[in-house]
Parts: sequence; C-alpha cells; structure tokens
Amino acid sequence: MTSRISKRAWLIITVTSIIAVGALTGSIPCCSYPNPSNSTLTSTASNQTPASNETTASEKTLDFTLPALTGANVTLSELKGTPVVLNFWSTCCPYCRQQMPYLEDVGQQSGGEIKVIAISIYDSASGIQDFFGNHKPSITIALDSKQKTFLEYCSAYENALDSIPFTLFIDSEGIVRYAKIGAFASEAELWDTIHSVF
Repeated sequence: MTSRISKRAWLIITVTSIIAVGALTGSIPCCSYPNPSNSTLTSTASNQTPASNETTASEKTLDFTLPALTGANVTLSELKGTPVVLNFWSTCCPYCRQQMPYLEDVGQQSGGEIKVIAISIYDSASGIQDFFGNHKPSITIALDSKQKTFLEYCSAYENALDSIPFTLFIDSEGIVRYAKIGAFASEAELWDTIHSVF
C-alpha cells in the first residue's frame, strides 16, 4: 500500500514538474496574466478614442475554419450578422477555467443573439470532454491544436506574449471591436464589456 501511494505521489510530482517546465519554456500555453486586473483592452471602434492602456487594431477580422467539439466545423465568416465573443483558452490555465462559466452564461442568456466560441489551443477533444464531464456546453467549443489561428490573432491584435485567456468581441459586421488579454474578474464585468461593445 505504501509503495502504491509513493508511486502515485511521484507521478503527480513528475507531471506537475513537466507542466511547470513547459510553461516556463513556452512549450505549453499558460496564463501570462494571473491577475485579471493586469489585462489590457484593445479598441477598434471608430467612434472611440483609445485610453492610454488601449491601442488601435486592424478592423479586418481574420477568418478561420476549425473543428468543433461536436464534430462539425465552425467558420467565423459564416456568423456574419451575429455578434461573436471569441475566446482562446486551455484547461491548463486556471483563469480560463474560472471564467468558462461566465462565457457559458452569456451563451445561454443571450438566446442566440450573441455567439460564443471558445477555442482551445492545447487540449485534445477527449481532454475537453473530461473537463466538462457530463455537462454539455451551450457555447461552441473549437479546437486549434496547432495554434495557427491563435498565433494569427495574437499577432493581429497585439497579444505579444501569446497570453491566455484572450477574448475578442466581434460585431455583427465582422469587425473586432475589443480584444481583452487576461481573465474577466466576474460575469458582470464580461456583461458590461458586451453591453458597451455591442
């Protein structure tokens, strides 16, 4: 019994060490903004003047087609006419996990008027299914296992550290209005941002 516990403890320590080393070397995407207040907001709305912590970004939204957890594909350009909350995340990021219920609530409460797409940049489909367990997400969960879409969005919308969570607010015309690096402190903060953008 003692030997079995020791082996399990050793396995936990080893896996934790691998994740920590991966995060330090950049081979595993990780939250670079552990405190939600350290997030930055990028404005692309033509009628707003960016504050000192905001920068103007390109208005042309990058299109993508990615496989969804349901087995279908999701293509951003096909959603034109509907506002989109686009979130890049991973189950290895505690702040991504923390704000996932906020995104779920937006997806449910908006009644289809806002589309929420959460793009996993690291996890396998089975890993994401394990994360949700018996819960069936109401939002679209997409997979970007090669991180191609994520890195393109980081480059285009000034996420220089490739940090997650990374959330973009795309209006019904397909224009990115805001890009937030870091987690939302609360669901109310997420809704306030949605109401100010859309």
